[in-house]
Amino acid sequence: MTVRNIRVAMNGVTGRMGHRQHLVRSVLALREQGGIDTGDGTTLWPEPVLVGRDGRKLAGLAARHGIERWSTDLDAVLADPAVEVYFDAQVTAARESAVRRAIAAGKHVYCEKPTAGGHAGALALARLAREAGVRHGVVQDKLFLPGLRKLKRLADDGFFGRVLSLRGEFGYWVFEGDRQPAQRPSWNYRAQDGGGIAADMFPHWEYVLRELAGPVRSVQAHLATHIPRRWDERGTAYEATADDAAYAVFELEGGAVAQFNSSWTVRVHRDELLELQVDGTEGSAVAGLRHCRAQHRSATPRPVWDPDLPAGEDFRAQWREVPDDGEPTSAFKAQWELFLRHVALGEPWRFDLFAGARGVQLAELARRSAAEGRRLAVPEPAP
Repeated sequence: MTVRNIRVAMNGVTGRMGHRQHLVRSVLALREQGGIDTGDGTTLWPEPVLVGRDGRKLAGLAARHGIERWSTDLDAVLADPAVEVYFDAQVTAARESAVRRAIAAGKHVYCEKPTAGGHAGALALARLAREAGVRHGVVQDKLFLPGLRKLKRLADDGFFGRVLSLRGEFGYWVFEGDRQPAQRPSWNYRAQDGGGIAADMFPHWEYVLRELAGPVRSVQAHLATHIPRRWDERGTAYEATADDAAYAVFELEGGAVAQFNSSWTVRVHRDELLELQVDGTEGSAVAGLRHCRAQHRSATPRPVWDPDLPAGEDFRAQWREVPDDGEPTSAFKAQWELFLRHVALGEPWRFDLFAGARGVQLAELARRSAAEGRRLAVPEPAP
């Protein structure tokens, strides 16, 4: 067995998402499973190099997880010819500059979304990467969730017939930070720092809708800052300038309509934090992060509206559970494995920085739609 080491500079892993999902549950988990078996006698072995601004935190993480290399000097790490891949999970406002430097250094690039603060910047990054000849990708983890994989399988099998509509509910209550600590960092609620739920979640909705039913062709959105005052990590009150809820209607290519409510100011009364329903002429399905339930046309009951009598049917019981098609795994880990195979073996890959730019574009148009109070067309970005 031949071992092929892939040294990965990981910037932003002191944050919750970068640490838990990307370092521990993805890169370190791939090492714990013995690396990535390519099937030809070679094992791909990721070697993380931790990068960030806080040396104390980096040293602690490295010691905790048995990682040899860490640095607060990004340029020095990028100058190391042994580093092949640059990964970025920093705050959005810092990402574009760092990714540009990584591309200029000739590194393959994989990063969180949004890939930049605006569409022009995101598209420029994608073009720079293409011109530099480096491999590039953006995290699109929702596609690898067990629940959405089941939805995708149903769609590919023609279960829905012609898709008519999609309805998405996402969110939970994020505490203000005064009486109970907030579950999200304070920069998420400051527009000047790249915060806002539209910027955070609409890039996800772009690729989810594209994969399930088709590209978004128009958007009409309303953004709100429902809670204008919050408290940061030091307990200091600040003005929330970014949207904490976004309500949108998307028209898709082919005529299907999608409605999405995204909110950090909603209390959960659903099975999972994300719930997505697809309705078509031949069948419907409702999926969360892990589960998916479906109802075919042949099994659809005939409900009768009668507000004077209690409901006589258990509507939830009339849906069937869609089985798993394999052992569930971390969505982030699954995509990391595919990207590292893409880097090392050149295997097909479509979740690139151009896909990331489409997500940034949708979020940007949603903000414009809300500001102008009108529906806006969503063109397919020029490559």
